[in-house]
Amino acid sequence: MATTGTAWPDTPLTERLRQEMERSVQRAFRGLELVGAPPPAVGRSPKTAVYRRGTLELVHYHPQTEEVYRIPLLIVMAPTNKGYILDLAPGQSFVEFLLQRGYDVYMIDWNAPTMMERDLKLEDYVLDFIPECIRRMQQHSGETDVNLLGYCAGGMLSVLYQALQVESPVRHLVCLTTPIDFSRMELFRALSDETAFDVDAFVERYGVIPASVISAGFEALRPATKMAGQIKLWDNLWSDPFVKGFRRMERWGDETLPLPGGYFKQTVQLLLRENALFKGTLHVGGRLVDLKKIKIPLLHVVAEYDHIVPAGASAPLIAQVGSKDKEEVVLPGGHVSIAAGAGAVKRAWPRLDQWLEGRSV
Repeated sequence: MATTGTAWPDTPLTERLRQEMERSVQRAFRGLELVGAPPPAVGRSPKTAVYRRGTLELVHYHPQTEEVYRIPLLIVMAPTNKGYILDLAPGQSFVEFLLQRGYDVYMIDWNAPTMMERDLKLEDYVLDFIPECIRRMQQHSGETDVNLLGYCAGGMLSVLYQALQVESPVRHLVCLTTPIDFSRMELFRALSDETAFDVDAFVERYGVIPASVISAGFEALRPATKMAGQIKLWDNLWSDPFVKGFRRMERWGDETLPLPGGYFKQTVQLLLRENALFKGTLHVGGRLVDLKKIKIPLLHVVAEYDHIVPAGASAPLIAQVGSKDKEEVVLPGGHVSIAAGAGAVKRAWPRLDQWLEGRSV
């Protein structure tokens, strides 16, 4: 040990000790700062609400270039999640990337459904919400043609819409991690097994399915993830960028949305138990969903390490649609990181831009 007036010898060991002491001090101060700290700012790209109705909200992001592509892009989010996962922070925002590349971006975001909306079903989302938002988007933009991009269950809703609206104004369709074969979502199927779960009684009891139930289903896929995340946070409390990024993602996870009982019941009975979409027996609003009726150009991006919608669950989409111009791209990443992680900046975003740019003029 050094004595008074004597500096530590400059060796790799002493340098590592010095760094660890500094990090320990920073961890302590950061831990105190986080206690009672307000939620981190998210969704900071300027936008305007174009249309609101109950759980539905259509927003338009303000363009960031002097010229924009002619065909506007509508992003459809999953009803369980807030859309700011695609707009976490400057530099970590798919929306910002699109705006800076000259796209005219709209998004169907969702709010928590009220008890008045407990009976909302797939047909409300597919035959009412999406068509109405497209009409509002056409009026707002002044353009008739539309491009559609759906993420996760938002991709599934977009596929259902396009299969049932053959004469729709959608010219091109992009799907991110979109479930088609629900038999491959094995844990979700196990959790919803009819011998262990009475979905009718459950929906009757709650009406609107609590967000805690939805979150528990996702967490069951990787039960140790939350604990591992907290350990990783402690190990990196000294790193300001890591802490900020962690808290943004944590906020998004904590703000999982509840679901209307009608939609939840159909998901369990028709999709998870009967696998009706994959088998070609799904009816929405009394009409058969035939994916072969989708003829427009389609791009499907699959996350190689997706634990929520495994690659096998989304793989059948390309084979089942009737489009001649169709492409599947499998990229490294998980369900969220494929769209919002650091790797997305280098892989998924440029790939989507490459496909969309010539199809947006």
